[in-house]
Amino acid sequence: MSDTYVVPTPGSFIREELEARGWSQRDLAFVLGCTEQAVNPILSGKRGISPDMAKALGDAFDVAPEFFLNLQKTYDLQRAKVPDPDVSKRAKLQDRYPVREMIKRGWLDETSADLLEEQLCRFFKVKDQQSIPYFTHAAKKTHYDDTPPPQLVWLFRVRQLAEALPVKPYSAKALRASLDQLKLLMGDPEESRHVPRVLAECGVRFIIVEPLQGSKIDGVAFWIDASPVIGMSLRFDRIDNFWFVLRHEIEHILRGHGKTKECLDVDLVASVDAATEEEEVIANAAAQGFGVSDEELNGFLARYYPLLAEDTFCSFAKILGVHPGIAVGRAQQHLNKFNFLRHLLVKIREYVCSSAITDGWGKLVHLDL
Repeated sequence: MSDTYVVPTPGSFIREELEARGWSQRDLAFVLGCTEQAVNPILSGKRGISPDMAKALGDAFDVAPEFFLNLQKTYDLQRAKVPDPDVSKRAKLQDRYPVREMIKRGWLDETSADLLEEQLCRFFKVKDQQSIPYFTHAAKKTHYDDTPPPQLVWLFRVRQLAEALPVKPYSAKALRASLDQLKLLMGDPEESRHVPRVLAECGVRFIIVEPLQGSKIDGVAFWIDASPVIGMSLRFDRIDNFWFVLRHEIEHILRGHGKTKECLDVDLVASVDAATEEEEVIANAAAQGFGVSDEELNGFLARYYPLLAEDTFCSFAKILGVHPGIAVGRAQQHLNKFNFLRHLLVKIREYVCSSAITDGWGKLVHLDL
């Protein structure tokens, strides 16, 4: 025998009240000012009690209308189907990670919650869900515990792609020498398509992954054994931002940063003046002076500020061999005037992504997890 309590229909309570009062169904219809045919389905449990009927019944029996609405709600909940157990599991997954967006991006397959948990384990390369960062009672603490989930997911996607990318042995000497070669590419946005090749020749894996919503991530530098990796999000499709972030990450690699803990750079340009960690201060200084040094910028501004005509600025950039947008970006940061000659900050993403390993903006790199 089942111990489950079966909630009676609201109509059964009404019939009991009618019996106590000595009223018939026809009497109730008279009191309510409706037909007997309108009352019968409610008493038999074939029709629920609407808010309007609850108010009318409340007046008829001199009780609050909420009494009848609560009767109906309790009865409806009793009859409601038991929800799919996957609902609570999917809620737990989505509460901790942007699972829906990961499925949309093709990083996970849309399947049952149990299989989604298994996919997350493979995604993060852990043996069980308790070892996934941010899951309740994680097996052990890691340096990822302070990294927000959207950033952590992006980072692991970069790592997945980097691990699948063959590369030559890394040479720090070659990477430092490549800086001069990279400077020659800064005059034309289309020339940025050569960046992945230049880095690969130095033994650096270069990966581009579209950022996840709200992550504000710009780039990362880390190592896979003795092989360095540079990941970029290109969340700002601007020539000045691209070269700043790239040079920032290159400096991390040249200094050997990121070997024990990834150098994950978030909202990089906006926080450049607020950086306090030595590694970030060093990388920022290298990035700011790349293409347009402080000495060159200060000398130019001393001669022409505040009369900074566009043609004058373009001539300045031409002398330095960089695109005007790069010089403008430096000036904007220096002057704290971010609308200054903004139209010169041309787009660059399509050129870089044409030759780089890219995951995002409609492109998916298929990996067998």
